[in-house]
Amino acid sequence: MPPITAAESPHPSPTGSHTVEKIGGTSMSDYRAVRDNIVLAGGGPESALGRIFVVSAYGGVTDRLLEHKKSGDAGVYALFRESEDEGGDGCWRDALAALQQHFYAINDSLFDDALTRRLANKTIGDKVDTVRDCLANLETLCRHGHFSLETQLSAVRELLASLGEAHSAWNLVRCLQRDGIPAKLVDLTGWSDPKDLTLDERIYRAFQDLEISACVPIVTGYARSEQGLLSQFDRGYSEMTFSRIAVITGACEAIIHKEYHLSSADPRIVGVEQVVPIGRTNYDVADQLSALGMEAIHPQAARGLRERGIPLRIKNTFEPDHAGTLITADYVSPAPCVEIVAGRRGVHAIEHFDQDMVGQMGARDQRLLGLLERHGARVISKDVNANTITHYVACSLKRLKRIIRDMEQSFPSATVTTQRVALVSAIGSDLALRGLLADTAAALSGAGVSISAVHQSRRQIDMRFVIDEADYTTAVTALHRRLVESQDHGSAIAKAS
Repeated sequence: MPPITAAESPHPSPTGSHTVEKIGGTSMSDYRAVRDNIVLAGGGPESALGRIFVVSAYGGVTDRLLEHKKSGDAGVYALFRESEDEGGDGCWRDALAALQQHFYAINDSLFDDALTRRLANKTIGDKVDTVRDCLANLETLCRHGHFSLETQLSAVRELLASLGEAHSAWNLVRCLQRDGIPAKLVDLTGWSDPKDLTLDERIYRAFQDLEISACVPIVTGYARSEQGLLSQFDRGYSEMTFSRIAVITGACEAIIHKEYHLSSADPRIVGVEQVVPIGRTNYDVADQLSALGMEAIHPQAARGLRERGIPLRIKNTFEPDHAGTLITADYVSPAPCVEIVAGRRGVHAIEHFDQDMVGQMGARDQRLLGLLERHGARVISKDVNANTITHYVACSLKRLKRIIRDMEQSFPSATVTTQRVALVSAIGSDLALRGLLADTAAALSGAGVSISAVHQSRRQIDMRFVIDEADYTTAVTALHRRLVESQDHGSAIAKAS
């Protein structure tokens, strides 16, 4: 592909012959698999040309930098944020020091050459030292009453997040160059750049004079932008970078390499032998998975690909010969079927009952949604009747208590109750199956699972059940057995092209 020039549109049609490929964190932690199964893909160095690789931080690193994505356990950022509330230093310095040693241990495992290893340690070590100094100075400054740490936390989060991809991208370039592959670092972190650019501007400038047919670009998944990538997309930031690169460079296909297939269920629940790759589906299904916190891709990243007509492929790093799952805008399964059984534990059902709501449901719901948004609670679903609104939200217990307190203060005539529940869904590009509701209800009942609520939309994309959290594994297993395993799909529910 010729370089993108300043005279060309920064948003060309997806007519290019190149691909943009994102490598997940767990995959990044296995260099040989990345080199052999992704970059070389069974060929020589020439097979890597015409492909752009966007890399995540190594597995677990971003959790340690920010907070654990699933458990919520504090990382450096969370510890630094909490230090103000606790009136002390917290443990962020210790956590950052431990993470620095973890960076060095990764480097030790990748570089046998002492000179390269020292250079790798110095490159990431200098960045960590800079971050440590910035946080310490900021902490000192904000002890004065005229300065507020709260106003700087988003910048701290961005700064810390950039370390992970800066480290992994630099290392991958050096490893590939060592192995005879013409890798080139494309650093979007803006570490020393005084200019504030939009995400698209930063990507455009990085690629406008880059000849990607003559090198293998390795791009940081974090990109500094004036709006703040994490402020906008939180932990989906690397997928947003990946998506915008595909759109701006006019890629013919976007590919995400994960440590697993996009499968009919979580293999850790129903068993590796029971799940089957989906093979083909559409962006609507991807959005439903995102709503449950099981992202194939961040919904805003998917939007750009969908609008530009760029197909997305999800591949398993450790099964390189499998075509994976192809996601397009217009795909509908040839015959109605359930493609995936998914769900989420740890959901809080917040039930808001008020007799005075009758006839004023819209206005009350708007105020409640605004309150939930202010507290950063993620609304997954909701139930509504004449005098009750139940929101199903994902948030910490600490945040939940604040939400309940504010609801009770804002609406003194209301009764607010909560319950910890789980959601389980049957999802597919076409669920217009006669008797599906009865079939799923029978499967759950037969497994001893009680249903608290049912949600089904007219679009026939998903059917969702609210159940006791203790029944989650049983419910997923029962639905998968009844709706997927009984169909004997073979190697994939639909074959990817």
